[in-house]
Amino acid sequence: MITQHLAALVLGYVLDLILGDPHSWPHPVRWIGSLISSLEPPLRRLFPQTPHGENVAGAVLAILVLAISWGAAALLLLATAAVSPWLSLAVETVLCYQMLATKSLRDESMRVYDELAMGDLPGARKAVSMIVGRDTQALDEAGVTRAAVETVAENASDGVIAPLLWMAVGGAPLGVFYKAVNTMDSMIGYKNDRYRHFGTFAAHLDDVCNYLPARLAGILMCAGAWLTGFDGAGAWRILRRDHAKHASPNSAYTEATCAGALGLQLAGDSFYFGKLVHKPTLGDPIRPIEPADIARANRLLYSTSALGLLVAVAIRLLIIHCGEVPLWL
Repeated sequence: MITQHLAALVLGYVLDLILGDPHSWPHPVRWIGSLISSLEPPLRRLFPQTPHGENVAGAVLAILVLAISWGAAALLLLATAAVSPWLSLAVETVLCYQMLATKSLRDESMRVYDELAMGDLPGARKAVSMIVGRDTQALDEAGVTRAAVETVAENASDGVIAPLLWMAVGGAPLGVFYKAVNTMDSMIGYKNDRYRHFGTFAAHLDDVCNYLPARLAGILMCAGAWLTGFDGAGAWRILRRDHAKHASPNSAYTEATCAGALGLQLAGDSFYFGKLVHKPTLGDPIRPIEPADIARANRLLYSTSALGLLVAVAIRLLIIHCGEVPLWL
Protein backbone atom coordinates (compact mmCIF):
# COMPACT_ATOMS: atom_id res chain seq x y z
CA MET A 1 0.00 0.00 0.00
CA ILE A 2 3.01 2.31 0.47
CA THR A 3 3.66 2.14 -3.28
CA GLN A 4 -0.06 2.25 -4.06
CA HIS A 5 -0.29 5.69 -2.41
CA LEU A 6 2.27 7.03 -4.91
CA ALA A 7 0.52 5.59 -7.96
CA ALA A 8 -2.89 6.81 -6.76
CA LEU A 9 -1.49 10.29 -6.09
CA VAL A 10 -0.09 10.69 -9.61
CA LEU A 11 -3.11 9.14 -11.32
CA GLY A 12 -5.47 11.24 -9.20
CA TYR A 13 -3.60 14.40 -10.18
CA VAL A 14 -3.97 13.54 -13.86
CA LEU A 15 -7.68 12.77 -13.44
CA ASP A 16 -8.21 16.13 -11.78
CA LEU A 17 -6.62 17.93 -14.74
CA ILE A 18 -8.89 16.02 -17.12
CA LEU A 19 -12.22 15.92 -15.28
CA GLY A 20 -12.30 18.74 -12.77
CA ASP A 21 -15.30 18.65 -10.42
CA PRO A 22 -18.61 18.10 -12.25
CA HIS A 23 -21.31 19.49 -9.94
CA SER A 24 -23.64 16.55 -10.52
CA TRP A 25 -21.11 13.95 -9.32
CA PRO A 26 -20.99 12.77 -5.69
CA HIS A 27 -18.07 14.20 -3.74
CA PRO A 28 -16.61 13.41 -0.28
CA VAL A 29 -16.38 17.10 0.59
CA ARG A 30 -20.15 17.45 0.18
CA TRP A 31 -20.66 14.47 2.48
CA ILE A 32 -18.27 16.00 5.00
CA GLY A 33 -20.24 19.25 4.81
CA SER A 34 -23.48 17.38 5.45
CA LEU A 35 -21.88 15.63 8.42
CA ILE A 36 -20.80 18.96 9.91
CA SER A 37 -24.28 20.43 9.44
CA SER A 38 -25.96 17.40 11.02
CA LEU A 39 -23.66 17.34 14.07
CA GLU A 40 -23.76 21.04 14.90
CA PRO A 41 -27.36 21.34 16.27
CA PRO A 42 -27.23 18.38 18.71
CA LEU A 43 -23.79 19.36 19.97
CA ARG A 44 -24.94 22.92 20.58
CA ARG A 45 -27.86 21.56 22.60
CA LEU A 46 -25.63 19.16 24.52
CA PHE A 47 -23.21 21.79 25.87
CA PRO A 48 -23.92 25.04 27.77
CA GLN A 49 -24.49 28.13 25.61
CA THR A 50 -21.45 29.87 27.10
CA PRO A 51 -18.15 30.75 25.39
CA HIS A 52 -16.44 27.78 27.07
CA GLY A 53 -19.32 25.45 26.30
CA GLU A 54 -19.33 26.47 22.65
CA ASN A 55 -15.55 25.99 22.46
CA VAL A 56 -15.92 22.46 23.80
CA ALA A 57 -18.85 21.68 21.50
CA GLY A 58 -16.90 22.88 18.48
CA ALA A 59 -13.86 20.81 19.46
CA VAL A 60 -16.00 17.69 19.89
CA LEU A 61 -17.55 18.30 16.46
CA ALA A 62 -14.10 18.62 14.89
CA ILE A 63 -12.82 15.43 16.50
CA LEU A 64 -15.90 13.47 15.41
CA VAL A 65 -15.77 14.78 11.84
CA LEU A 66 -12.07 14.02 11.50
CA ALA A 67 -12.34 10.54 12.99
CA ILE A 68 -15.30 9.63 10.79
CA SER A 69 -13.77 11.11 7.62
CA TRP A 70 -10.32 9.56 8.00
CA GLY A 71 -11.74 6.29 9.31
CA ALA A 72 -14.22 5.91 6.46
CA ALA A 73 -11.50 6.44 3.84
CA ALA A 74 -9.07 4.08 5.56
CA LEU A 75 -11.68 1.34 6.02
CA LEU A 76 -12.78 1.69 2.40
CA LEU A 77 -9.23 1.12 1.18
CA LEU A 78 -8.72 -1.83 3.52
CA ALA A 79 -11.99 -3.42 2.44
CA THR A 80 -11.26 -3.01 -1.28
CA ALA A 81 -7.69 -4.28 -0.80
CA ALA A 82 -9.12 -7.48 0.67
CA VAL A 83 -11.01 -7.96 -2.60
CA SER A 84 -8.30 -6.88 -5.04
CA PRO A 85 -5.24 -4.60 -4.90
CA TRP A 86 -6.30 -3.19 -8.27
CA LEU A 87 -9.73 -2.28 -6.90
CA SER A 88 -8.07 -0.59 -3.94
CA LEU A 89 -5.79 1.35 -6.28
CA ALA A 90 -8.77 2.46 -8.37
CA VAL A 91 -10.70 3.61 -5.31
CA GLU A 92 -7.73 5.49 -3.87
CA THR A 93 -7.05 7.12 -7.25
CA VAL A 94 -10.61 8.46 -7.31
CA LEU A 95 -10.27 9.72 -3.73
CA CYS A 96 -6.98 11.48 -4.53
CA TYR A 97 -8.55 13.03 -7.62
CA GLN A 98 -11.46 14.34 -5.57
CA MET A 99 -9.16 15.96 -3.02
CA LEU A 100 -7.59 18.20 -5.69
CA ALA A 101 -9.06 21.31 -7.28
CA THR A 102 -6.73 22.54 -10.02
CA LYS A 103 -9.12 22.25 -12.95
CA SER A 104 -12.22 23.21 -10.98
CA LEU A 105 -10.49 26.39 -9.81
CA ARG A 106 -9.65 27.23 -13.39
CA ASP A 107 -13.14 26.40 -14.66
CA GLU A 108 -14.99 28.41 -12.02
CA SER A 109 -12.71 31.45 -12.25
CA MET A 110 -12.74 31.44 -16.05
CA ARG A 111 -16.55 31.61 -15.94
CA VAL A 112 -16.03 34.99 -14.31
CA TYR A 113 -13.61 35.95 -17.09
CA ASP A 114 -16.08 34.85 -19.78
CA GLU A 115 -18.87 37.00 -18.28
CA LEU A 116 -16.56 40.01 -18.09
CA ALA A 117 -15.40 39.43 -21.66
CA MET A 118 -19.04 39.58 -22.78
CA GLY A 119 -19.58 42.81 -20.83
CA ASP A 120 -22.04 41.16 -18.44
CA LEU A 121 -21.05 42.63 -15.07
CA PRO A 122 -24.12 41.27 -13.19
CA GLY A 123 -23.34 37.81 -14.59
CA ALA A 124 -19.71 38.18 -13.53
CA ARG A 125 -20.79 39.18 -10.02
CA LYS A 126 -23.00 36.10 -9.81
CA ALA A 127 -20.21 33.85 -11.11
CA VAL A 128 -17.64 35.19 -8.66
CA SER A 129 -20.12 34.92 -5.77
CA MET A 130 -19.93 31.13 -6.23
CA ILE A 131 -16.23 31.03 -5.35
CA VAL A 132 -15.69 33.83 -2.80
CA GLY A 133 -17.05 34.59 0.65
CA ARG A 134 -17.25 38.37 0.33
CA ASP A 135 -20.28 40.38 -0.76
CA THR A 136 -20.24 40.81 -4.53
CA GLN A 137 -23.43 42.74 -5.35
CA ALA A 138 -21.72 46.15 -5.55
CA LEU A 139 -18.34 45.13 -7.04
CA ASP A 140 -17.21 46.92 -10.19
CA GLU A 141 -15.25 45.16 -12.95
CA ALA A 142 -11.94 45.62 -11.15
CA GLY A 143 -13.41 44.35 -7.89
CA VAL A 144 -14.85 41.25 -9.53
CA THR A 145 -11.55 40.55 -11.29
CA ARG A 146 -9.57 41.05 -8.11
CA ALA A 147 -11.84 38.67 -6.19
CA ALA A 148 -11.40 35.95 -8.82
CA VAL A 149 -7.61 36.37 -8.97
CA GLU A 150 -7.33 36.28 -5.17
CA THR A 151 -9.42 33.10 -5.01
CA VAL A 152 -7.23 31.34 -7.56
CA ALA A 153 -4.09 32.44 -5.73
CA GLU A 154 -5.27 31.51 -2.22
CA ASN A 155 -6.70 28.16 -3.25
CA ALA A 156 -3.51 27.21 -5.05
CA SER A 157 -2.33 26.46 -1.53
CA ASP A 158 -5.27 24.88 0.29
CA GLY A 159 -6.96 23.44 -2.80
CA VAL A 160 -3.90 21.94 -4.49
CA ILE A 161 -0.52 22.09 -2.74
CA ALA A 162 -1.74 21.25 0.77
CA PRO A 163 -3.76 18.15 -0.22
CA LEU A 164 -0.87 16.97 -2.44
CA LEU A 165 1.50 17.15 0.52
CA TRP A 166 -0.88 15.48 2.97
CA MET A 167 -1.60 12.67 0.51
CA ALA A 168 2.13 12.27 -0.13
CA VAL A 169 2.57 11.58 3.59
CA GLY A 170 -0.48 9.43 4.30
CA GLY A 171 -2.27 8.58 1.08
CA ALA A 172 -5.91 9.36 0.34
CA PRO A 173 -7.08 8.90 3.98
CA LEU A 174 -4.84 11.74 5.14
CA GLY A 175 -5.99 13.79 2.16
CA VAL A 176 -9.59 13.27 3.29
CA PHE A 177 -8.52 14.23 6.83
CA TYR A 178 -7.06 17.49 5.53
CA LYS A 179 -10.14 18.24 3.42
CA ALA A 180 -12.33 17.69 6.48
CA VAL A 181 -10.23 20.28 8.35
CA ASN A 182 -10.47 22.70 5.43
CA THR A 183 -14.23 22.18 5.07
CA MET A 184 -14.86 22.79 8.76
CA ASP A 185 -12.88 26.02 8.59
CA SER A 186 -14.90 27.21 5.59
CA MET A 187 -18.20 26.37 7.31
CA ILE A 188 -17.70 27.22 10.98
CA GLY A 189 -14.35 29.01 11.16
CA TYR A 190 -15.84 32.50 11.03
CA LYS A 191 -15.32 35.18 13.68
CA ASN A 192 -18.97 36.24 13.69
CA ASP A 193 -21.50 36.01 16.51
CA ARG A 194 -22.55 32.46 15.65
CA TYR A 195 -19.13 30.86 15.28
CA ARG A 196 -16.71 33.06 17.24
CA HIS A 197 -16.37 30.38 19.94
CA PHE A 198 -17.89 27.30 18.32
CA GLY A 199 -15.48 27.44 15.36
CA THR A 200 -12.32 28.34 17.27
CA PHE A 201 -10.88 24.82 17.38
CA ALA A 202 -11.56 24.20 13.68
CA ALA A 203 -10.03 27.53 12.65
CA HIS A 204 -6.86 26.96 14.70
CA LEU A 205 -6.55 23.40 13.39
CA ASP A 206 -6.79 24.70 9.83
CA ASP A 207 -4.00 27.17 10.58
CA VAL A 208 -1.80 24.34 11.86
CA CYS A 209 -2.52 22.01 8.93
CA ASN A 210 -1.79 24.74 6.38
CA TYR A 211 1.29 26.22 8.06
CA LEU A 212 3.96 24.36 6.07
CA PRO A 213 1.94 23.90 2.84
CA ALA A 214 1.23 27.64 2.57
CA ARG A 215 4.90 28.54 2.84
CA LEU A 216 5.95 25.87 0.38
CA ALA A 217 3.17 26.98 -1.99
CA GLY A 218 4.53 30.52 -1.95
CA ILE A 219 7.99 29.31 -2.87
CA LEU A 220 6.66 27.01 -5.59
CA MET A 221 4.58 29.85 -7.02
CA CYS A 222 7.70 32.00 -7.27
CA ALA A 223 9.35 29.20 -9.26
CA GLY A 224 6.18 28.79 -11.30
CA ALA A 225 6.18 32.51 -12.09
CA TRP A 226 9.70 32.26 -13.43
CA LEU A 227 8.88 29.16 -15.51
CA THR A 228 5.79 30.73 -17.08
CA GLY A 229 7.39 34.05 -17.97
CA PHE A 230 5.98 36.17 -15.18
CA ASP A 231 8.02 38.30 -12.77
CA GLY A 232 9.68 35.67 -10.58
CA ALA A 233 11.90 38.22 -8.84
CA GLY A 234 8.90 40.43 -8.12
CA ALA A 235 6.98 37.43 -6.80
CA TRP A 236 9.79 36.62 -4.36
CA ARG A 237 10.16 40.26 -3.28
CA ILE A 238 6.45 40.71 -2.53
CA LEU A 239 6.23 37.28 -0.87
CA ARG A 240 8.98 38.24 1.56
CA ARG A 241 7.55 41.71 2.18
CA ASP A 242 3.80 41.05 2.40
CA HIS A 243 3.39 37.43 3.55
CA ALA A 244 2.39 38.48 7.08
CA LYS A 245 -0.18 41.10 6.01
CA HIS A 246 -3.22 38.99 6.79
CA ALA A 247 -5.20 38.03 9.86
CA SER A 248 -4.58 34.40 8.95
CA PRO A 249 -0.98 33.20 9.38
CA ASN A 250 -1.16 31.40 6.02
CA SER A 251 -3.53 33.07 3.54
CA ALA A 252 -1.26 35.88 2.32
CA TYR A 253 1.60 33.68 1.10
CA THR A 254 0.24 32.75 -2.31
CA GLU A 255 -1.85 35.92 -2.69
CA ALA A 256 1.22 38.09 -2.14
CA THR A 257 3.28 35.94 -4.49
CA CYS A 258 0.63 36.16 -7.21
CA ALA A 259 0.42 39.94 -6.79
CA GLY A 260 4.18 40.25 -7.20
CA ALA A 261 4.31 37.89 -10.16
CA LEU A 262 1.58 39.77 -12.07
CA GLY A 263 2.54 43.29 -10.98
CA LEU A 264 -0.79 43.90 -9.26
CA GLN A 265 -2.15 45.10 -5.95
CA LEU A 266 -4.55 42.60 -4.38
CA ALA A 267 -6.61 42.35 -1.17
CA GLY A 268 -7.67 45.53 0.64
CA ASP A 269 -11.03 46.34 2.24
CA SER A 270 -14.04 44.13 1.45
CA PHE A 271 -17.59 43.64 2.67
CA TYR A 272 -18.55 40.35 4.35
CA PHE A 273 -22.16 39.75 5.39
CA GLY A 274 -22.85 43.45 5.01
CA LYS A 275 -19.95 44.56 7.22
CA LEU A 276 -16.82 46.34 5.99
CA VAL A 277 -13.67 44.42 6.86
CA HIS A 278 -10.43 46.39 6.69
CA LYS A 279 -7.52 44.41 5.24
CA PRO A 280 -4.09 45.60 4.11
CA THR A 281 -3.20 45.48 0.45
CA LEU A 282 -0.72 43.00 -1.02
CA GLY A 283 1.69 43.91 -3.79
CA ASP A 284 2.26 47.18 -5.64
CA PRO A 285 -0.14 48.83 -8.14
CA ILE A 286 2.36 48.67 -10.99
CA ARG A 287 -0.54 48.50 -13.44
CA PRO A 288 -4.36 48.37 -13.21
CA ILE A 289 -5.92 44.96 -12.84
CA GLU A 290 -7.79 43.65 -15.91
CA PRO A 291 -9.95 40.58 -16.69
CA ALA A 292 -7.04 38.90 -18.52
CA ASP A 293 -5.32 38.64 -15.13
CA ILE A 294 -7.74 35.83 -14.25
CA ALA A 295 -6.28 33.75 -17.08
CA ARG A 296 -2.76 34.75 -16.04
CA ALA A 297 -3.44 33.66 -12.46
CA ASN A 298 -4.58 30.29 -13.77
CA ARG A 299 -1.36 29.84 -15.73
CA LEU A 300 0.44 30.49 -12.47
CA LEU A 301 -1.84 28.00 -10.70
CA TYR A 302 -1.05 25.23 -13.19
CA SER A 303 2.71 25.74 -13.05
CA THR A 304 2.57 25.80 -9.24
CA SER A 305 0.48 22.62 -9.09
CA ALA A 306 2.89 20.78 -11.42
CA LEU A 307 5.82 21.71 -9.20
CA GLY A 308 3.76 20.67 -6.18
CA LEU A 309 3.23 17.24 -7.70
CA LEU A 310 6.99 16.82 -8.18
CA VAL A 311 7.59 17.71 -4.52
CA ALA A 312 4.83 15.33 -3.40
CA VAL A 313 6.29 12.48 -5.47
CA ALA A 314 9.73 13.16 -3.99
CA ILE A 315 8.28 13.02 -0.46
CA ARG A 316 6.49 9.75 -1.23
CA LEU A 317 9.64 8.20 -2.70
CA LEU A 318 11.57 9.22 0.41
CA ILE A 319 8.94 7.56 2.59
CA ILE A 320 9.15 4.40 0.47
CA HIS A 321 12.93 4.43 0.80
CA CYS A 322 12.76 4.92 4.58
CA GLY A 323 10.32 2.02 4.75
CA GLU A 324 12.79 -0.27 3.00
CA VAL A 325 16.00 0.88 4.71
CA PRO A 326 16.44 0.93 8.50
CA LEU A 327 16.41 4.53 9.65
CA TRP A 328 19.64 4.11 11.59
CA LEU A 329 21.66 3.23 8.46
